[in-house]
Amino acid sequence: MKRILLLPLVMGVLVLLSACMYPQDEKESKQRPYEDQLETVQKAVDTYQTETNGLLPIKTRDMDTDQYIKYPIDFTKIVPSLTEKIPSNAYEQGGIYQYVLMDVEENPTVKLVDLRVAERIRELILRKTVNGSLPFKDAVQEGVNVYEVDFEKMGLKKPLTVESPYSDAHLPLVVGGDGNFYIDYSIDLNRILEADKPSVTPGEDIRYLLADKYPILPAYSLPYTVNAKNEPVFMKSSN
Repeated sequence: MKRILLLPLVMGVLVLLSACMYPQDEKESKQRPYEDQLETVQKAVDTYQTETNGLLPIKTRDMDTDQYIKYPIDFTKIVPSLTEKIPSNAYEQGGIYQYVLMDVEENPTVKLVDLRVAERIRELILRKTVNGSLPFKDAVQEGVNVYEVDFEKMGLKKPLTVESPYSDAHLPLVVGGDGNFYIDYSIDLNRILEADKPSVTPGEDIRYLLADKYPILPAYSLPYTVNAKNEPVFMKSSN
């Protein structure tokens, strides 16, 4: 008799637990760069290009748009005809990633842009608009127009940072001589240079080290190269 009475109680508890767990599971599904989802979209892009004699399912952007956000995928051109649905972690589904294409001329490759980075930059732009000016601090590197941001003068008690999509680091933000905010990926670039010891040449943009190694792109950043000590530094053209 006791077992019979306990059964509905146990079932009720299980239902409540599953209801509580689902939102967390759903949240995680929108924040992870799943390899299978990337592969599915890649196959759809390849098929679309074949069927349209070389066209790509991308949205139109200005030619001077940064290379890492220049070619966002237009899911209306491949869903549901070439793939069943939009990935759960895509911006269009409430996720944190923008699906984009890189190397569109030679080898169109599906990559991701972490939009939490863009949100942080938008927050600073809003504060800049409200304040009416952009407080610069010292240059982060001699001979390059890249500066620390005076967060205190922008009404913030401590500097804003961004969670790295590549490591457990919190990446700083800088401001260029053009007045735009950028993410400083030098911490992650330095880790690759030290761990993988890739062959790089001073004067070349080394952000490809991140773009090639990971599914997530180093978007909203300035070009980097290496100095004589093989350390990541902003390129001299970063104005």
